[in-house]
Amino acid sequence: MSAAAKYQEIAATLRSQIDRGELSVGDQLPTEQALQDRFDASRTTVRQALKELRDAGLVQMRHGVGVFVAPPKVVRRLDSRERLSKARREANKAAFLAEAAAQGFAPSSSVRVWFEPAQDYAELLGVEEGSELCVRDRVMSADDQPVMLAVSRLPREITRSTALEEVETGPGGVFARLEEQGYEITGHEEIVSARMPDANERKLLGLGSGPVLTVRRRTWSGDQVVEVNDMVMSGESYELRYAWDAI
Repeated sequence: MSAAAKYQEIAATLRSQIDRGELSVGDQLPTEQALQDRFDASRTTVRQALKELRDAGLVQMRHGVGVFVAPPKVVRRLDSRERLSKARREANKAAFLAEAAAQGFAPSSSVRVWFEPAQDYAELLGVEEGSELCVRDRVMSADDQPVMLAVSRLPREITRSTALEEVETGPGGVFARLEEQGYEITGHEEIVSARMPDANERKLLGLGSGPVLTVRRRTWSGDQVVEVNDMVMSGESYELRYAWDAI
């Protein structure tokens, strides 16, 4: 068995023990030497397995003491009707940064902006295939752990020469800037699913072997779609919440 396969086997075995409750929050994992003996593995391989568990947020490493099962730590994404409300935008609390901070995380994000032809997004946005889009590509982190990738696409006829094409859009975010341009936000549609991550998503989110959650959101101003936002979230460290009134 290759070293890569071996460390994945070790990580998967320990992850399974944590998932089944055989190793509970606060429990100490076997020592590196014990894991080397158990799996007939090198110290380097064992450390790689433990690093994968740490990167997934499952264990904490205490220098000179050992490795311990970490308490569950997930970012809870609020009900979209609440988090996307105009009241939260006006209070500058609609974005991920405010939401994660309110839950006790130290949030951060990196943003890239570029432009591309509409192509596959033309029908979703109701524009011509050759028309230009503004793309806002973000990596969202909580306590320095990337937990969500979000790529928004907006027609450039809306964004050209505005703060929507800047890394920092200002208080209230994208929707506040759209409304300043006269595009009142009137509705959203979200489609939620789960799948296995691709190699780039696995790398950016520091994932183990689990799936990702995906959300595609379309936002309307009247009968015009003004944004399509594709979000990919770590299934290990992100939780979606939805609520509705009984009828």
